[in-house]
Amino acid sequence: MVNKIVVLGSINLDSILKIERLPQAGETLSMLDKSSAPGGKGANQAVAAARAGGANTAFIGRIGKDDAGDILKNTLQKEKIDVSQLVVDSTHGTGQAYILLQATTGQNSILVYGGANQCLTGDDVKAAQSLIKAADFLICQFETPIDVTIQAFTYAHQLGVKTILNPAPAVKTLPAELLAVTDLICPNETEAQALTGIAITNQDSMQQAAASFARQGCPRTIITVGDRGAYVSDQQQNLEQFVAAFKVKAVDTTAAGDTFIGALTASLQPDFSDLVEATTFANRASSLAVQKLGAQPSIPTLEQVQAALNRG
Repeated sequence: MVNKIVVLGSINLDSILKIERLPQAGETLSMLDKSSAPGGKGANQAVAAARAGGANTAFIGRIGKDDAGDILKNTLQKEKIDVSQLVVDSTHGTGQAYILLQATTGQNSILVYGGANQCLTGDDVKAAQSLIKAADFLICQFETPIDVTIQAFTYAHQLGVKTILNPAPAVKTLPAELLAVTDLICPNETEAQALTGIAITNQDSMQQAAASFARQGCPRTIITVGDRGAYVSDQQQNLEQFVAAFKVKAVDTTAAGDTFIGALTASLQPDFSDLVEATTFANRASSLAVQKLGAQPSIPTLEQVQAALNRG
């Protein structure tokens, strides 16, 4: 079965600034290299679902009436992603991200200009209701307004469409009404700590964080912990398991989390019965993504992920 996935979220043009290390206060450093690539957490996850997972994917978002917006729309169309609900905002520019990539470690720091992403409205959700209604899964993140996410998740939940929340960038609190209509929350360790107040140091602390989300209405949690792997919890299936990562040398971790979310959702059964297997698939897709530069350019194909899994 090919999953039908709708992603509501951000779409940015990324500028990747390669540096030796982060500058200190008042310091000026020369860059080693500079490049640009399509990005934005929402668009990255949509591309990962379509490319790495082979899912039938649609995107809900906003771009500016500018060259960057045209480039990003064309990129999604080349991935055969439905862009019928990608709105052109005539007032605000297309979102931009500036990625400070440290050459020695592959780690990154990111500055984001939200632009048109922050102008997504409830009317955009209403216009996309037919897309959401036909979907198996709806994915949202936090680079677009949270109240719009709540509206979209509430509508999806009423229809039985499964909702997956990537709470990134991190926020201090989640509205209770959002967790109540979230079927699976996927934070990284930093985001999990910010949302629960629990320091993520071992599997016991991950279990405590998952229990906190469950008490607030979300029965399933996946906490990603970088190159160590991902912790999986499903309160409804009495499931708790740590799924180890595949060991590789990271070049650029920019799209690792987004690749994980998209690939995971594309391979999931709508009843979440294969949550561990889907997490393994997502781990493998993410391990391939971090070995290349850029956000969307680094996302592997379904064939590449399957071949890597077969190699072990």
